[in-house]
Amino acid sequence: MSATLDRDARSHKHQRTVSEDGQQLLEEADKSHSRTVRSLSRDASGLKRTLSTCEENFPTVLPVQLDVVRGPERLPADEESKEMLKGKLRILQVDSVELNALFTELCAHVLSINSEEKVIFLTFQTFEEIWKFTTYYTVGMFCMENFLLDQKFWLNTLEEDIAIEVSCQEETLNLIYKGMLMQEGSLFARCSANQMFDSSTFGGDLYLEQGDIAQFEPPFLGSGWTVLCLADGARGTAPKPALEPVIPFHQKYVVSFNHFHFQSLLMVPFIFSYSARGTCLATVEYDAKGPDELSLAPGDRIIIVGFLVSCFDWFTGRKAATGEVGLVKTNLVKPSSDIYNSEDIFLEVEDGRFFSVQEDRVIEETISLLKMKAQNDTGHIYKLDGLSGKGETQHTDLKRNIQRILGQGKNLSASPDSTVNMNSSLGHSDLPTEAKDPSPPCFTVHPVVKGNSTENFMPLFSFLEGRDYKVEFGILYRLSSELIDSSIFSGHSDEDELIAFLGVARETARKKRLLWSQTRLCFLLGKLCLGRSKFSQARVYFEEALSVPRENFTDLRLLASIYSNLTAIYLLQKYTENFFALSERLIALLLGIPDCLVSLEDNSVLKYILKKAVLSHNKKAEARACYLLAKHHWARTEAAQSVPYIERLLVLNAEAQRTWSFPLSHGYLTLGRLYSDLCLPHLSVSSARRASLLPSATLSECLSSMVLVLDNVNKLNRMEEQKASIPPQVAPFLYQALSFTKVKEQGRDQYHVLSHQLTVCLCQLFNKHKMVAHAISQMHNLINKSPPNVPITVTEENSILIWLAWLHIENNQPSVALDILDLVLSAMPEHCTTPQEGVVLNMRGVALRRMGDFQRAAESYQTAVDICQEYNDLPNCAVAQANLGLLCLKAGAKNLAHRHLTEAVQVFSELDEEGHGANFITVLLELGQLYVKQQQLHYGKGCYEWALLLAISANLLDCQLTAIRKLCHLYTYESPDQAHCIIYSQQQVQLLRRTGDRGQEGDVLEAISQLCLTLGTEKAYRAALDYTKSSLAIFIDLGFKEKEAYGWLQAGKIYHLLGQTELVDLYVQVAQDVALSTGDTKFTLKLLEAAGDIFFNSCQGRDKAITFYRDRALPIAVKSRCVRTRLRLCNKLTEVTLNLKLYREAIEFAKTAMDISMTLGEHLNERVAYHRLASLYHFVDQHELAEHYYLKTLTLCPTPLEFDEETLYYVRVYQRLGDILFYNLKDPFDAAGYYHLALAAAIDLGNKRSQLQLCTRLATIYHNFLINRELSLFFYQKARGFAAELNVRRINISPDQHLGDPQPPHKQHVAA
Repeated sequence: MSATLDRDARSHKHQRTVSEDGQQLLEEADKSHSRTVRSLSRDASGLKRTLSTCEENFPTVLPVQLDVVRGPERLPADEESKEMLKGKLRILQVDSVELNALFTELCAHVLSINSEEKVIFLTFQTFEEIWKFTTYYTVGMFCMENFLLDQKFWLNTLEEDIAIEVSCQEETLNLIYKGMLMQEGSLFARCSANQMFDSSTFGGDLYLEQGDIAQFEPPFLGSGWTVLCLADGARGTAPKPALEPVIPFHQKYVVSFNHFHFQSLLMVPFIFSYSARGTCLATVEYDAKGPDELSLAPGDRIIIVGFLVSCFDWFTGRKAATGEVGLVKTNLVKPSSDIYNSEDIFLEVEDGRFFSVQEDRVIEETISLLKMKAQNDTGHIYKLDGLSGKGETQHTDLKRNIQRILGQGKNLSASPDSTVNMNSSLGHSDLPTEAKDPSPPCFTVHPVVKGNSTENFMPLFSFLEGRDYKVEFGILYRLSSELIDSSIFSGHSDEDELIAFLGVARETARKKRLLWSQTRLCFLLGKLCLGRSKFSQARVYFEEALSVPRENFTDLRLLASIYSNLTAIYLLQKYTENFFALSERLIALLLGIPDCLVSLEDNSVLKYILKKAVLSHNKKAEARACYLLAKHHWARTEAAQSVPYIERLLVLNAEAQRTWSFPLSHGYLTLGRLYSDLCLPHLSVSSARRASLLPSATLSECLSSMVLVLDNVNKLNRMEEQKASIPPQVAPFLYQALSFTKVKEQGRDQYHVLSHQLTVCLCQLFNKHKMVAHAISQMHNLINKSPPNVPITVTEENSILIWLAWLHIENNQPSVALDILDLVLSAMPEHCTTPQEGVVLNMRGVALRRMGDFQRAAESYQTAVDICQEYNDLPNCAVAQANLGLLCLKAGAKNLAHRHLTEAVQVFSELDEEGHGANFITVLLELGQLYVKQQQLHYGKGCYEWALLLAISANLLDCQLTAIRKLCHLYTYESPDQAHCIIYSQQQVQLLRRTGDRGQEGDVLEAISQLCLTLGTEKAYRAALDYTKSSLAIFIDLGFKEKEAYGWLQAGKIYHLLGQTELVDLYVQVAQDVALSTGDTKFTLKLLEAAGDIFFNSCQGRDKAITFYRDRALPIAVKSRCVRTRLRLCNKLTEVTLNLKLYREAIEFAKTAMDISMTLGEHLNERVAYHRLASLYHFVDQHELAEHYYLKTLTLCPTPLEFDEETLYYVRVYQRLGDILFYNLKDPFDAAGYYHLALAAAIDLGNKRSQLQLCTRLATIYHNFLINRELSLFFYQKARGFAAELNVRRINISPDQHLGDPQPPHKQHVAA
């Protein structure tokens, strides 16, 4: 730390900015990047290639600009908000652990922070990081408010939209992306213009049109770029082609795909729109080659089932004439007059949601969760009084509404202990939208023997036969081979016996022409063989299932299941042509019939849809593919794998010109859940916040988002779920949910209960963050707008009203609180007392004490004590006793206060249960303060230390800080002990670091530095220097310019004490520069004077003080008309120049000080100026002027004299005047007069030594100069008497002893 600050001082840098100029940092990074050797790995032989030096350089650092914006128009916020953002960034420059964790989730690495420019510089290491970062940036996942704004931000901005706007240079990001792709050796890119490539090696030139996607390889060893056409596999070269890399998501899902199966793309005439709906017309005659196809005749009208996507070979259609449904080739039809381009990617029968929640259940679980998290003990725990002032306010409407609510409460028949039970966690309350599936059928397997009876297969045939789809079939199609073996069939010993039984059944169905039974049996046999990894045998069964002669394949779910299993086998066995041909058919079903998605075995066909849609530039098809992929993984409980597809779906939705039926709020909420499962809490919170802010958000989504934020913020804060309270980040969700409930208030009672609980939680947040007025306002709205007969128990109502009364007490409105408490008290049963009545009476005593009615307050407290004793409620009894003690303390009855407080301490000390530590600590601190005021310091210290130990054991940081501050005050003022004070101050620093209050931490460090300086040893000085530098670093981070300037100055002062003069000037100069940067003239003047004081109060280098006083501070004081500062500076300059024997300059400064003092009309300063000027004239041998100003000084002295110091001053001044007249002006007559006056003052003072000196001089004058033997003898005898008393052996009154001119006496400094 010391070395760092020394370097900072030498370079005059008082801002700890890692990067002062972002552009310069980018340029340096670019230069470094251009020198880097890039290796490519392309060929199987592992040839390493180096990029050509003529290629353009790519940046490696991305600057991200932050700013505070306000409102939906995203207008810049005020300067105060911007300065707050800068301050937070300064802190993150030093401690960026949390920021690094955030950007790690965002797949970026923080390089540096420029707090003044509000810029964060990021780097990336892999292509995947850029892909993810770009996605998060596009969909708005940068929730920076958690780090860069105070906790109160969430509460202060409920009614106005304030956020941290994150922006980056997309061109720079694209260049970084391109450079990273080139490092990897190859990239997929679009041609940004029509261009030719030299393809002589392959027999001709290669022509690519604008927008075509191809694979490019960067040049090496001076060669040109190499291009690979994805359509036909042709290669070409060009020196510098016009290309633009495809987006990272496309790069990810295109780079690993072979090119030859896309050759058909060039053969498909794109005569349709990207996603066609409606009808089309057949153009040629076509005979169906299988039961899954439709036979066509020219002019047949075909109704498109689902979507007709032009880049795929088949689509699902329905003949308008016959109603038959089957597959139709895309190139055999043409658009009709009523065909249209679908603006949506979803079908009418699709919901588009990944999960569904029931609003009633969400509300019920939210109420239970909030009750658990926001438990309020005000209704049954006594409150300890503080010693605040009093205030008065009246609320007539509030009083009437409270009476109405209490009147309703008497009529409620609900049990006071009734609660809402939480049956399950709200985090993943996925509820099916369909009815529960029926139980699967079960069949008995009979042994296979020759001549098996057909009767054994009849139950199976009766179930499997039928051309149409049934729900039971859907269960069968989805089951795995293991479940088919175990849940559908029974009575067999192993799987071989089951396969044999089904084989015989299949043969029997074939002979009896039960075609649908045969088809489905083939499907089951194929599934069983596939489960046993007998892929060829399974392929035979599945192909047979397709080839069974039928007039039409109406069970499309079965068809999709057969297609799915066959494509998986074809892909595994590398039957490429069969795979793509069958995939095109399966795609037609997936795009037409949403239920077919559940039949897929893997996602290979869905990835094929995605890649073909990307290469065809069909964004709607791409979005549909992303949705199907995400839905597929979600249904297979592979939710984590669906994340990139949902992210891409949101990006495409944002880019679409029109909004799809896909609810964005649901998409963000889904991502939030997935991020939470993947332990990405920052992204989860960001997603939840985005979901709740969208217009499509519903009440259930808002509540689910709130619970998601609550869970993940607690994870970020590392809090256990049981101990976690509601964080302020939840406040916007509470507020938004309240707005939903206000719209639905006319509905069921459930909304009223939810509104009640949301308001209570929001009020608790306001109260926790010292925003009591806001909490009261919310509670008043709840009470004033509460409808009749809300299903809330009487106990809950009373608890809320008691809490409202406490809020008014904390807001210095005790009269309003008293009215509320009286109403609650009057509504309680009269025939018996209850524990809650004691709570009301105790709080009533607090309100009365705040109003100054000590008598009634004492009565109320005593009644509360009696109730506690009746119910043996020791914890509340201790609080009531403590309140009585505080009341007596306020009334001045210290003995009674001591008795009640000690009784409270005794009761608290005997309690075993937890939860009362804060009250116990408060009572101990009050008792300790009482002991200290009574000078019983030992007992006071014991109470303080006991309170500290309790706070440490209970881990109550605020109580620990309060106890330590009490101890520091004790050891500083009451019982000074620097060692103990330093120890407790160090402990205070540790606590402040835990709380994150860096401002107070810096102040305490500076206080420790001052304590170390008072020890006066070199070791203490060096310790003080370390503490000063630590506080200085904090003040720099927080942007506290004034404290920073004083920190630099204090460090310079300590270096001066240590004798390291080479560093003193550097630190003082930096302090001066920081002071000047504030633009505050008065502060700058004050600091310059303090800088001069370093040398003024030292015995070394005092001449340097003149530079600061005369050359720097004095001109500013004159210009700013700071008269008193100018007077102080002139007095200091007079003394310094006098000490340096610069008498003429000293006289000028003294005259200026005299003039200023006369202008101010302050006699003390004027007298000091005259005295100092007289002393100066005495030094320069202008004795007449010296006499004149000494006499002027005496005229300003107060009369009559009240203090011995004033009389002593008279003695010295008159003696000085006598000396001037006698020694310098040779006037013994006038000198004798001054000596007589001095002697009179000395006699009055009783100063015998002064009387000895004065009598001796008078005896000398009268004996040798004025020739008065009588007076000479008189003063000589007096002198002999004083000499005897003072043991002075000899008195010499000879004239030779006094004829010389003695040295002027040393100056006497009188502080201004």
